[in-house]
Parts: sequence; structure tokens; C-alpha cells
Amino acid sequence: MIEAPTPIRPLRHTSPTFAELFTPKLVTLLREGYGRKDLAADAIAGLTVAIVALPLSMAIAIGSGLSPEKGLFTAIVGGFMISALGGSRFQIGGPAGAFIVLIASIVERQGYDGLVLATIMAGLMMIIAGFLRLGSYVKYIPLPVTVGFTAGIAVIIFASQAKELLGLDIAHEPAALAPKLAAIWRALGTLNPAATILSLIAIALIVVVRRVRPKWPGMLIAVAVTAGIAAVLGLDVATIGSRFGGVPHMLPAPSLPGFDLAKLSAVFPDAVAIALLGAIESLLSAVVADGMSGRKHRSNCELVAQGAANIAAVTFSGMCVTGTIARTATNVRAGAVSPVSGMLHAVYLLLFMLVAAPLASYIPLASLGGVLAVVAWNMAEKEEFAGLLRSSRGDATVLMATFLLTIFVDLSIAIAVGVTLGAFLVLHRLAEDVAIATGSPLVAEDQADETGASRTEYDPSQYGREIVVYRISGAFFFAATASVRGVLDRIGEHPKAFILDFADVPLVDSTAAKALEGFVHKLDRSGTRVYFTSARPGVRRTLLQAGLRTPLVTYAASIPDAVNAARNATGS
Repeated sequence: MIEAPTPIRPLRHTSPTFAELFTPKLVTLLREGYGRKDLAADAIAGLTVAIVALPLSMAIAIGSGLSPEKGLFTAIVGGFMISALGGSRFQIGGPAGAFIVLIASIVERQGYDGLVLATIMAGLMMIIAGFLRLGSYVKYIPLPVTVGFTAGIAVIIFASQAKELLGLDIAHEPAALAPKLAAIWRALGTLNPAATILSLIAIALIVVVRRVRPKWPGMLIAVAVTAGIAAVLGLDVATIGSRFGGVPHMLPAPSLPGFDLAKLSAVFPDAVAIALLGAIESLLSAVVADGMSGRKHRSNCELVAQGAANIAAVTFSGMCVTGTIARTATNVRAGAVSPVSGMLHAVYLLLFMLVAAPLASYIPLASLGGVLAVVAWNMAEKEEFAGLLRSSRGDATVLMATFLLTIFVDLSIAIAVGVTLGAFLVLHRLAEDVAIATGSPLVAEDQADETGASRTEYDPSQYGREIVVYRISGAFFFAATASVRGVLDRIGEHPKAFILDFADVPLVDSTAAKALEGFVHKLDRSGTRVYFTSARPGVRRTLLQAGLRTPLVTYAASIPDAVNAARNATGS
């Protein structure tokens, strides 16, 4: 798929042992050495993440149709397990906004006991999938599918918060979007102005703090300020205390519901959906952490940890748990060095329950609705969505099909249809390119070596060590992204110039282009100039739409042109 026309040091590949694949990152890092300086950095990062996670965990639980303490139980137990057993240095686990729609639907149909049973089954599925080394296959899900279902979930989350944002009196709010909107419309006459104003204040504070003081905990500040306003002015708005009776001081004793074969069969489709969404969210979060830190996670070890964490979370009266992208990114930015930061974040949340649980009773539900409204807005990936709509009709079709099916039908169906459409799209593109290239055989025949004057002398140092040239051969699409990125990531010392030739690439899809963009940004941060050569018009258009444009990348007609430009620019 990818080759280097200039000689490079051969890489020896040895199959990792079972222990190497499934040893938690925590154990690996402790073996390497862990000192007071590392602990201090992790303690600060863990506290930073806990401050972010505190209001989010309660808000997500309430948005899912559960009581707020279930979100805290999940962040404490599940978050600790994910950090202690996982394959990522920086992953932060907890309740995730992406699960709100799915959990609310399960609770509405099967009750909380059904959610617990489905989550345990999903956890077992993830453990088995991890041990079967299926975690790597999550990387094959095309970008339009992930963007589509994430945007669809964001729309439903925002709609589900209309009740709290406007202070509406709705006795039973349906989980499905269309009936939900109808119920909201019928209840508009019960709008509570005080709740509406508090939610707007919360949203405004989060946005302003994020712009003016991005390192401050905007969500916690918004919740604290609005709680103070409601308490001081004696506003008639729903609070955690008035609706749920407050938050307990301790973790509950572990317990499991009874079940039979009929109940197992009823919740099996929900378990598959939880396992699928949990695997996608957690591994995407780990990839984000890798991109920010330059480290590599072990996807199968991470999947096993996610499964164990889900079982543990619901055993302690929690809910579904997964890796959370926003909190994981906060952890990396806060200077974390190991999974200890994630474990400490869980400990800090437990300390809050022990010491300050009564304060949670004063939190207005309108302010937590404002928090989730901001979460939904950030989840929507608006730029990615608009870019995919403009990229090609095929990507736009996959995106919109996944998006609309998520909103109006079912999340698991949306993902299945999206992946299937993505596969057919790639096959169509391949067939289209083969039909165009009628002058070339599908299988190239062997040719004799050139002799005499026409033979080009081999020069292993023709470009020098400071200029590295690689060539991609064949279709570069989502299924090939992981292998190509893996080869590129194994480049040793960063050269002064990196040239990537696309002469033999008939097509590039949006998933591959985005993965390549992440690699190019990594080179750019190290001071390496990047050149793309011989890109066909369609390939170049996809690369440009992914953000691979000047000054990040320079396009050249051929490898010699790029080499000359690199030598002139670097003085090599």
C-alpha cells in the first residue's frame, strides 16, 4: 500500500505476546518509573478533570432519564476502572453525552433493571471482542458515519433539554424525537420565565468563560452562579433537591437485578448497541489523546477495560461508561503523565460526595440543561459536517443517511447502514477509476531489467538523509488508513523535508485525508516541510477539503520538483 522509493532501515516486526497486548498502561508506566514530580502533575490534572466532570456527570444522568447520583457513581467506579485497566495513558472514563439518547430509550422501554442487564451483557461483549483482538476494526468506520451519528445524537440531546431550558411541565417525555417535539409544543403554555433566564445565564457564562479564561472550569462556574442566584432570590424553579431529593453521601453496596431468558432476549439488541457505541466512543477518544500527546494506545486492552468498567459501574447502581473525548482532552492539556490522573479524578469525585453532597440539592435543573445544551453544540462537529456535505455526493449521502436514521429511527441501524453505504461507495469509486484507466492492465506484467545506456544507476543517497520520500500505491480509503498511518508513524527522526508521492493513488476518501492531516500536523510541529507530489485533480481536491493546503503542505508536479524545492527551502 505504501512504499519508500529511497532506502530506509528495515523494520523487524515481531508478534506481541498476550501479556504485552493486555498489560494495562498503568503497569507499563509504573515499571518505567514513577516519581513525586509525576504524581504532582497527575494530581493537578486529575483535579482539573474532576471539576469538569462533576456537573457533566450529573447533567448526563438527568438527561438520560436517571437520577443525578447515577452519573457520579459511573464517573467514580467506571472512571477509576478505565484508567486502572485501560490501554491509554490519558483516557478519562465516565458517563458520555453520546449515550443519553440510547439510555433514555432503554429506560423508557425496559426500566433501569433492563439498562443494568443490557450494560452487563455489553461489557461482556466488549471483553470478548478485546480478547479476540477486534478493537482495531473500529478504525474502519468511515468519518461520515461517525460525524453523522454524533451530530444526530447532538440534535436529540438538545431537544431533550428543552423541558429543562424552558421550565416546561411535561409529565412524561417520550424518548423518540418526533413525539418529544410534539410533547414540548403542547407544553409551551407552561413555560417558566425564571428557569428560562437561568438557563440562558448558564449558557452565556460557559461561553464567555471559555473565550476569556479558557483554563477556568466554565461549566462548574455556571452551575455554581445560577444555583446561588436561585437560592438567594428564592426562585420557583426545579432543583436536584426538589425533584430527586439530593445526592447521597456514599457509594451504594453492589447489587444486580434478577433476570431470566426472556429478559435477556429482550435487552440483547440494546446490549449490542451499547457495546458498539461504547467501543467507537472510547477508541475515538483514545485516538484523540494519541494525536494530542504523540503517544500510542493499545485498542484491544482498552476495549477489555471498557467492558470491565461497564460491568462494575452498573453493579454500583451506575450507568453505561465510556471514554470521553472532551474530558480526555482536558486531561492531556492539564499536563497528565499517566493513568493515575484518571484514577485521582475518580477519587476527587468520591470526596465531593463524602463532603459536599448536600450542596448539590441547590443546583437548578435549568442550569444543568444549559450545560447539556453546550455539550450538544460542541458534539455536533459543525465544520466537519459542512465539509463532508461539500466534499462529494457519496460522502454527503453516507453522512445524511446516518444523521437522519440516528434522529428518526435507531442509532445501531444508523451505524450499520452508514458503514454499509461507505463500503459500497468505496467499491463504486474503485470501479470508476478502473474504468477510466483503460490504458493500463489491472495486473502489471513483470518487466526485464534495463541494460546499457538506458539503465539508471542506483544511488542510495540521491536525496540525502534530510529529505525523506514515500510513495502511496493504490486506493487510500478508510480501510487502508490504519496501515498507512502506522507505516508513517514509524518514521524515526523527523527530516527537514518529507515528500509523499500520490502518482499511483486513484482516490482518497475523507477518512484517509483526515488521518493524513493529523500526521502532517505532527511533522509541522517538529519543523518538517511537507510536499505532496503528482496528486490527481480528484485526489488533490479531497486533500484540500481536509485542510491539507498551503502553508501546511506544498504541492509539486513530481518528486524531482519537490526535492529541488525542498533543497532550496532548507539549504540542503
